[in-house]
Amino acid sequence: MSRRVLVTAGAAGIGRVIAEQFIQDGSRVAVCDADPAAVQSFAEAHPGSIAVVADVTSESAMDAFLSSVEAEWGGIDVVCANAGTGGPAGPIEDLAYDAWQQCLATNVHGAYLTCRWAARVMKAQESGLIVMTSSTAGIMGYPMRSPYAAAKWALIGLTKTLAMELGPFGIRVNAICPGAVEGDRMERVLANEAAAHGQSIETMRAAYVTGVSMKTWVTAQDVANSIHFLASEAGTKISGQVLSIDGHTETLAP
Repeated sequence: MSRRVLVTAGAAGIGRVIAEQFIQDGSRVAVCDADPAAVQSFAEAHPGSIAVVADVTSESAMDAFLSSVEAEWGGIDVVCANAGTGGPAGPIEDLAYDAWQQCLATNVHGAYLTCRWAARVMKAQESGLIVMTSSTAGIMGYPMRSPYAAAKWALIGLTKTLAMELGPFGIRVNAICPGAVEGDRMERVLANEAAAHGQSIETMRAAYVTGVSMKTWVTAQDVANSIHFLASEAGTKISGQVLSIDGHTETLAP
């Protein structure tokens, strides 16, 4: 029987690559995403999958999406709480409260709503894997990105706690911490950080590589491969872990 896999923010970017990696091995996949165009594109490319427009910060939208998946499949094997946003960039005294709240809501509250459902379903079947998408910012300080760092640190705490809480039921919980991942999202982050630091985008781009031991960026496929490993037979005893996929980040301070 093929695995049943759910990915939030799974219709585009890193989430889509994660979802498609599972589709390639024969898994059944369900994704939600706040972008209707991305959901339509995913649905057209993968007609056998579940693809729904849903904002992860909306309890009603997430309950509807998650309930539909449960009704369709009866259970779930892998849940990737992947949805997130970079949030605003700048010194904390200049950040608007609503921007702070939105960053925490998307990254942390979205994971909570997803995990609340996953825990109930996985407890009933006494098996399952939950993977949180944190960040190297979740294990290091990140100047000018305080809401993002706070949110990603929160996911590490949630991971450790749920690994303890759900482990007796045969459920594993891990966090991945990607470094700077190539793609459109990172280009937007670079633009925001360049403005906050008063530097050029290319200067900021070079700073990211300077702070990495392997002097390299990460690809979405690198991230997907790591999650696929955690979900494989080789990863069946890995839980409560924080896996950095970053070429070893030495500093996040440009």
